[in-house]
Amino acid sequence: MYIRDIVRRSGRSLKSAKIRTILTALAIGVGGFTLTLTLAAGNGATKYADNLIKSNFDPSELIVARDANIFNNGSTSSPQEYDDTISTIGGGRQTFQLKRLTQDDVTKVRQTEGIEQVREGYRVSVQYITREGQKRLTASAEAYNGAQRPETKAGSLPKNGDITDKEILIPDAYLGPLGFANAQEAVGKTVTLVVRQPFSQAAAQQLLSKAQAGATNLNDPKLLNEFQTLTTTYTIRAVSAKAATSLSFGVAPLLVSNPEAKRLSEFTTQGTPDYQKFLIIYARVKNGDQASQLTVAKDRLTKAGYNVRSVEDTQTTLTQIVTILQSIVLVFGVITLIAAVFGIVNTQYISVLERTREIGLMKALGMRGRDVSRLFMLEATWIGFLGGVIGSITGLILGISLNPWITKKLDLGDGNSLLVFKPVQMLALLFALMLIATLAGWLPARKAAKLDPIEALRTE
Repeated sequence: MYIRDIVRRSGRSLKSAKIRTILTALAIGVGGFTLTLTLAAGNGATKYADNLIKSNFDPSELIVARDANIFNNGSTSSPQEYDDTISTIGGGRQTFQLKRLTQDDVTKVRQTEGIEQVREGYRVSVQYITREGQKRLTASAEAYNGAQRPETKAGSLPKNGDITDKEILIPDAYLGPLGFANAQEAVGKTVTLVVRQPFSQAAAQQLLSKAQAGATNLNDPKLLNEFQTLTTTYTIRAVSAKAATSLSFGVAPLLVSNPEAKRLSEFTTQGTPDYQKFLIIYARVKNGDQASQLTVAKDRLTKAGYNVRSVEDTQTTLTQIVTILQSIVLVFGVITLIAAVFGIVNTQYISVLERTREIGLMKALGMRGRDVSRLFMLEATWIGFLGGVIGSITGLILGISLNPWITKKLDLGDGNSLLVFKPVQMLALLFALMLIATLAGWLPARKAAKLDPIEALRTE
């Protein structure tokens, strides 16, 4: 018997039991629906993670640290040997003692062959930012990174390199509080930044030296506050908009030039254990767009005793997290498919029992056992096809309909979606569901193929 005849006959058999066929197909369709949305969510999360990395890291840079625990490669559950570079991070019952990089480490990394630039990535705790006639506002500041160009609402960014030491980028969240009607109005205006230096023993000695030299009066009540603060005026070059892929939480930081960030950071940490110490630094590799150059530089720094991670390593870690979450959801889809498999087996067994005389007649007329087997397996394949189409199309329609709403609720930003559908994946899923259904129909098909035609014809 020709395959095309078997295909047609299997289709007619399913049409004669439409309700049963549709219900069985819906069972496998639920699994197809779940898997379609799970795969789409995994695609969306992976794409978002990729955009997150591209928006916050320079692919030509290596992240360098002294302490492996920063990259979660070790454990801080046991006490460490004392080191004056160790810093306690966190508070309460969740604290970590981490070794920091010193200025000597920065110099050593900078002198490593293949490294063309080292970026300390200073972060500054600002006492307040203000402008004439406006309120004082709390803020934090970071060094501008020319490799990652932040989104701007107004103003311009340098084509390459750093901004000048007297320029600043302010987030759009500061526009209203600083009295600006819009972002364009803020560009070119000046703001004042004030940072505070902790009063330390070194500061006290410096103050005493000034008093002894007659340069200041220790009885002046304003003296201490003036001595401990540094006031700087900057011109607003641009207004930044917080991107959905930004790693900063809360209000985005102010951005100043790298030399200026260093000056402010050293002022606020002078005389403290945090002076010129860093948890991580960024080492830019010459020709770092080539994976081989990154690997060579990474090996050199590792041999020098540093813990190094590339942007690709960070991306891999995020992808692994996404994969784990995706796998958990996939398990539920697989469980649904297992239940659907039993439904197909049950449906096909019932079909074999109901059509025993028909099977006997077909065999008596010369139909071979393997053709009978193919007939029932093809019926199961049709059920898998119908279920896959129903589940995939339903998932696609629902996903496309809800994508804008979900994206807005999760604040994923422009160009990002939680659900990203790939036609190749959907076709592969449909094929897989048809294959599973075919395998599920194997046992009933085997039973039908082995029926004795004479005994089958005697069946009432």
